Order: sequence, then C-alpha cells, then structure tokens
Amino acid sequence: MITTRIGAKNDIDGILFLQEKYLYRNLTEIERKDGFVTTPFTVDQIEEIIDQNGVFVAENERAAIIAYAFAGSWKYFEQWEIFNFMVSRFPKLSFNGNNITTTNSFQYGPVCIDKAYRGKGVLNLIFEEMRLEFIKKYPISVTFINKVNVISEKAHTKKLGWEIIDEFEFNNNTYIGLAFAMKNSVLK
Repeated sequence: MITTRIGAKNDIDGILFLQEKYLYRNLTEIERKDGFVTTPFTVDQIEEIIDQNGVFVAENERAAIIAYAFAGSWKYFEQWEIFNFMVSRFPKLSFNGNNITTTNSFQYGPVCIDKAYRGKGVLNLIFEEMRLEFIKKYPISVTFINKVNVISEKAHTKKLGWEIIDEFEFNNNTYIGLAFAMKNSVLK
C-alpha cells in the first residue's frame, strides 16, 4: 500500500537517493526518455524546505521513499536563477483571468517517482497531498518542464490537468511554463 505525507528530516536520505537516481546528468539519453529531474538539492536546501512544509513523500509498504514532490514560495526558489527568470515573465502571464504574481502563486516541483511505481497513481496521490497543504495559502501553482521531458509534460497535463501558459528559453534549453488552479482536486 502506498501512503503519502508531508516530508520530514528523516526522509532526506530517501529523497537524495531518488534525486541521484533520476538526475538528468546521471542518466543516459535513453534513460532520460522515461523522465528526469534537473534541479539538484543539497541537504541544507532540503532541510530548509522541509521546515516550510514544502516536501511531500510517498512510501511503499516497507516505508521506503518511492516519490517526492517539492513546493514552495518564490522567495525560497530564488536561489536558483531559472526561477528568477520565470518570475520576470509573470507580468506577461495570466491564468483563468488572473495575473500571476509571487503572492498568489507558488512553485511546484520538482517531482520524482521511482520508475517501478510510475503509472500506478502515485503522481495523483502525492500531488493531492501537496495541494491540500498549499491551497491554504495560494490559489495558483506554477511550474516548468524541460520540453524534452515529454513524459513529465504528459503526466502533468493529462493526469493532473495543468495548463500550458508559457514557453521560454533558458541556458540553451526550451521550457514550458504551466499553471494549476489549486481548487481543483486531482483525485476522482
């Protein structure tokens, strides 16, 4: 049985294990077709976001971490330049008739699911765990996906209902920007 919850500091080793296993730079070109994460987090960065209730984990029946999802304020994510670039694009973006700002939205991601558990509903479960926590503060979630990460784009647009609102270039990569209305549950 798979369970989800807000992450704690004793989950850091499991999060780092998954991160290293699916980090873009650690995968072959063929392995990348199954999905990847691009942003490596340090122990200190993970501890900081855990203190803000911004890490969500899924565990299998043996209590092993099989997935994680990060979510946080733009203030937290400003330590990575790509997020500052995204925020600079906000004045040109809207979603469901609302301007996107750093006060009405937050950054969701990365999300990483062990390959053995993909396609089994884990994405919906962990996303819903995050949604229930973050709907308390924000009506809109925003994220980006590297355009070559087709599996992640399909999972987020088809399974979760994210909408593409932007496309941009950063560090010689093309990304799509997506938004999600937090009032929409993904569990049916």
